[in-house]
Amino acid sequence: MGTLHIETPHDRGALSDFAIFYDHVYESRAVRWRGSTRLEIAVMAGESPFNQDRVVRPFVARVDGNIVARVLAVMDNRYNRHWHDQLGHLCWFEAVPNTREAVRQLLDDACAWLKNQGAIAARIGHGMLEFPFVIDAYEALPPNALRQNPAYYHVLIKEAGFETEKGFVDYKVVVRPELITRWESMLEAARRAGYDIVPLRDIPEERRVREFTATFNETFSAHWGWTPYSELELAALLQTMTRVGILDTSVIAYRDEEPVGMLLVVPEHSSDALLQPGRALHDEERLNILAIGVREPVRGRGVNLGMTAYGFLELIRRGATHLSYTLVLDDNRPSRRTAEKLGAFVHATYVAYRRNFR
Repeated sequence: MGTLHIETPHDRGALSDFAIFYDHVYESRAVRWRGSTRLEIAVMAGESPFNQDRVVRPFVARVDGNIVARVLAVMDNRYNRHWHDQLGHLCWFEAVPNTREAVRQLLDDACAWLKNQGAIAARIGHGMLEFPFVIDAYEALPPNALRQNPAYYHVLIKEAGFETEKGFVDYKVVVRPELITRWESMLEAARRAGYDIVPLRDIPEERRVREFTATFNETFSAHWGWTPYSELELAALLQTMTRVGILDTSVIAYRDEEPVGMLLVVPEHSSDALLQPGRALHDEERLNILAIGVREPVRGRGVNLGMTAYGFLELIRRGATHLSYTLVLDDNRPSRRTAEKLGAFVHATYVAYRRNFR
């Protein structure tokens, strides 16, 4: 290996180099998503809603001047207040092959910075704008935002002193006539039980973000790894995804005019994916993103099924033949049972890692 340097990008050009490194790592893939270059630069420059209550520091490993690995260290004060913890996060890790020494030094330096910020451990694979690492479905195009990382990442991360902390499963559904009938029945049952399932487009703007954020945060408050959203963050997400129909497929469930649940569904937008010549996109790769939460007092009463059924039926109306229930924690049995009742099956598995400093 040539001369190794670990650096912290500061100027706009260096931040851009950090961001576009993602596309360099994945450029040989037959199918992939574009990197989130503008968003990543905005976060690193402190110019996004996601900077509130967070301190961030990017790191890159260069060998003979070329970037071979990157990571963003995040001290998330909002997360730590919520959980009464002192955890640091490592986000946006990427690396080219055969970089064990460079990655080890990169993650050592990022962990040292987190420790100086007061962290007692670092998590990689779950955090701010960060999703876990896939461990099996490496070549298929996942729902946008989920990782499509190379298999060698697991060796690099474990060589750097991390251990597996949490597992996840990704659920998929193949649309069939009997499932459509089942979902229509679930939606009708929820309505008969007194729940109003309202798409975000029909909620007045002055209430939409406030009620959606509050319901999202309350229903996920005990979920492992959860960081509460700010209204500014969710407003930015909804605005960005309005073009693909998020206001039509996402809902708030009400009972007596009070929010009792939320469903976030980002419709598939595989037209944004990049394909190599000769690679066709398969129908099972045209997948949505989904997150669902129900307030504690009404859990087990079918509102979860009714909301998801609404979202699925709206996606089918748009032409979907395959659907995603998206990520669920391995040990979240209630959510896994919901997925199974909806006709979903496990399609891929993911992990997050942790490194303790003590």
